Amino acid sequence: MKTVSGKKLCGILQAKGWRSIRVHGSHHIFTKEDRDERICVPVHGNSDLKIGLQKAIMKIADIKDDDIY
Repeated sequence: MKTVSGKKLCGILQAKGWRSIRVHGSHHIFTKEDRDERICVPVHGNSDLKIGLQKAIMKIADIKDDDIY
């Protein structure tokens, strides 16, 4: 699995229809109208997310490995 930065994952989430509702410090909060979950993505410059956090976010957002570019 390819790891990505928080900034890049935010772009992927927005392309999948998730909407950024607010930014609290370095954490970007996303929601989607037809879903109850909220996703919090830490954006710390261009550093990659840790693999466990990335997998958890991808599972909630229904993002497949092929969607990571």
